[in-house]
Amino acid sequence: MSRRSMSPRGLRRAMNWWPPYLFAGVRVVHLAEDWSSARVSLRLRRFNSNYVGTHFGGSLFSMSDPFWMLLVMRRLGRDYIVWDKAGEIDFVSPGRGDVFADFKLTEERLEEIREATADGGKALPWFENEVVTADGTVVARVRKQLYVRRKHHDGQRGPGPGRTDPAAATGHQAKG
Repeated sequence: MSRRSMSPRGLRRAMNWWPPYLFAGVRVVHLAEDWSSARVSLRLRRFNSNYVGTHFGGSLFSMSDPFWMLLVMRRLGRDYIVWDKAGEIDFVSPGRGDVFADFKLTEERLEEIREATADGGKALPWFENEVVTADGTVVARVRKQLYVRRKHHDGQRGPGPGRTDPAAATGHQAKG
């Protein structure tokens, strides 16, 4: 079974055993059945703390890394190409205990993406979430930019606005 066809419950279990998350202490706590939201936790352990005993920044970023892409990809469906394009993190306060990140993808946000890609063009939406402690103290703010494009009618990317046929762009003729 491919990851793409897994249920949210199956993917949550698989991600919790995925070595980068398992060894970093990241746990996928919740993944909505309709792919509209996710909740992730990170427990402070000896192997994921930094020199001064707080959460390692790489672990804080990795707990947020795949979720916007995953939620958008699953909600838009197979007619879209969705990739991570950019990411940034702003460290606000030291994380000294368990921390959490929540992701909520609204239908309004999906509709914005559908409208932006309806003509075959790409969309580069930004998504934001906070990493917080159990009492709500903000530890970090994370921003992720996605690349989203509607696939050509045959399931492949094809020429569209602002794009050229790869063979034409290189001066090669397609063999027919």
